[in-house]
Amino acid sequence: MSQSLSSSICLLALPLISLLLLFSPTGWSYDGLAPGCHLFPFNVTIRSDRRSTCKGSHVLHACVGYCESSAFPSRYSVLVASNFTHNITSASRCCTISKDAKVKVRLDCPRGRHHDEIEILTAKACRCDMCRKSRY
Repeated sequence: MSQSLSSSICLLALPLISLLLLFSPTGWSYDGLAPGCHLFPFNVTIRSDRRSTCKGSHVLHACVGYCESSAFPSRYSVLVASNFTHNITSASRCCTISKDAKVKVRLDCPRGRHHDEIEILTAKACRCDMCRKSRY
């Protein structure tokens, strides 16, 4: 009787232990990983040509992550207007740049011939916003 009781307790505790391991932050590979939409740094190298005559590097930021979206049955007026073909309405939100900035990247050339600077954009802030085809 005691053996079946202890095996029952083990079976009940197993899902709880699994949940604790599943939500443990030790499994994450990036320390700053957080749910939602946030800035993510990455290094970019810019070259003037295929032989890398002049090149420069800079750390830029991108917006990465996810935002909540939903889908629901369309209203009757939408169904009528679409001849009953638009039966699902979706409200999608995408992780996008809300504030950007220009960054100057210096391109160094061999033997100090010349130094060029180019301007590129980097994300400064992110937010969840309505998904727009033109952004992606």
